[in-house]
Amino acid sequence: MKRILSYIVSAIVLFSLNSCLPQGADQTKDGKAGGFGGFQFIFLGLMILVFWLFFIRPQAKKAKNQKKFIEDLQRGDKIVTIAGIHGTINKVNEDGTLNIEVSPGSYIKIEKSAISMEWTASLNKPALPDKK
Repeated sequence: MKRILSYIVSAIVLFSLNSCLPQGADQTKDGKAGGFGGFQFIFLGLMILVFWLFFIRPQAKKAKNQKKFIEDLQRGDKIVTIAGIHGTINKVNEDGTLNIEVSPGSYIKIEKSAISMEWTASLNKPALPDKK
């Protein structure tokens, strides 16, 4: 990912330096324009494509997975909040909140959006057997 970002930054620098050329520098001796005008539009389109592929699309996919994860929560699921609180879902409320049991007889009401998908998945992941 860092390599791709360095390529993008290099391309932006080269694109910016192209605008520093004196007027008429992209013309041939005949007075006809060279091929840089079309190149700039192609380059701009490629930059937009790269940003979409590496930034917008993965973030939208992650948001979709997070939404599905929150909708699938039910009573008895073990969860971890973004604040690091571990608990078990006791009740799913209609208003978008959850009642979780953090210790026997101790309940907290939290928002569904406060649940960490990554930490909850790692908590519920089955332990790997030790290889000796």
